[in-house]
Amino acid sequence: MRSIRTHPLLNPRAFAEGWRERLGGYPEDLEHEPHLLAAIAWLVRAQDATPDGGISRAFSLAWHSYFGRRGWQPSYPETTGYIIPTLYGAARRLGRGELSARAERAARWEIEIQLPTGAVRGGVIGEPPTPAVFNTGQVLLGWLAAFEESGEGGGGGAFADAARRAACYLVATLDADGHWRRGNSRFARADATLYNTRTAWALAEAGARLDDAQFTDAAARSLRAAAGLQTPNGWLPSCCLSDPEQPLLHTLAYAIRGFVEGGRVLGDEQLIQAAERAAAALRARVDADGWMPGRYHSDWSPAAEWSCLTGQAQMANNWMRLAEITGDPKWLEPVPDVLSFLKRTQNRRSRERGVRGGIKGSWPVSGEYGAYEVLNWATKFFADALMRHEAIRTGGLRSASPVSALA
Repeated sequence: MRSIRTHPLLNPRAFAEGWRERLGGYPEDLEHEPHLLAAIAWLVRAQDATPDGGISRAFSLAWHSYFGRRGWQPSYPETTGYIIPTLYGAARRLGRGELSARAERAARWEIEIQLPTGAVRGGVIGEPPTPAVFNTGQVLLGWLAAFEESGEGGGGGAFADAARRAACYLVATLDADGHWRRGNSRFARADATLYNTRTAWALAEAGARLDDAQFTDAAARSLRAAAGLQTPNGWLPSCCLSDPEQPLLHTLAYAIRGFVEGGRVLGDEQLIQAAERAAAALRARVDADGWMPGRYHSDWSPAAEWSCLTGQAQMANNWMRLAEITGDPKWLEPVPDVLSFLKRTQNRRSRERGVRGGIKGSWPVSGEYGAYEVLNWATKFFADALMRHEAIRTGGLRSASPVSALA
């Protein structure tokens, strides 16, 4: 673990997290299941913390300058969307049907708030509903998972219809050269959204699962345009929410996953190779204790002294998906160390329900990304990674994964 700098806060929970980090973190169980159970329990509490069926964006350990309070934040449509396949996967893995019911409830809530254009709104509930391309792609993955689980005859028609409307919106806003310049969230820089490869992946999945070639063709155009921007060393430019010169591991990992899965759906080996180049560069940046920097320079050197826990969980998933898709076990090499690091950041004993079992934005908790917050998407990607790794450990690379390829 890295040496940790604490930030003096009056809130005792936030201070306690920072102090524990100075001591090296929390006890790690060698088995994944105790950590998985704690993470899923946190996601359940995050859904119960809202009045609408969506999942709370995060739990704030300290006074939040944007939300104006401490505690649970409002429902977040974007990440609720891609948590849906995680809940379905956990329902299968744990034999808990109520998790499938929660996933379906979230998917139906997403339909209720879908905009007339087919888009999904940016930001959290309570803000003005403005359309966001990336968010639309993430909820599209959730609707496709709900459709996959329920089937047309089992009530999945509504999910298919919502997914089709969302995909039509994405096609309509995609420019002829394959880039999304219109409809990007107000929280994102318009010139730095290469991570929309993950949106293109969702569009490719819609084309395959809804049997609509216009979706597949648009996805291919977008993914190949993005791949054309990659530099010889695997660098992915213009790929950050705030600082494209020093992008977050989180958004780099988004982009890599888009290439991995988009390449799989389209049968395009060049897209998978684009993912491999970037994933290999990041694999070389994993320390012996599993730590990774939260930002990078264009030569892949560290640009931060804190860790982006979301990005680390995403990369564990990315490396495992590359191993599953290519059959090459080399991609599994960094995964145990990264998962071990993430486990040691998970507080499973806190009396604070918004802390217990969740994954924070940064290590240390005062780091730049999601400072003093426990994030629903960090917790989601951690749960996915635990389930994936467990399946590989017990059944090998060709085993049926307990989580959908949509998760």
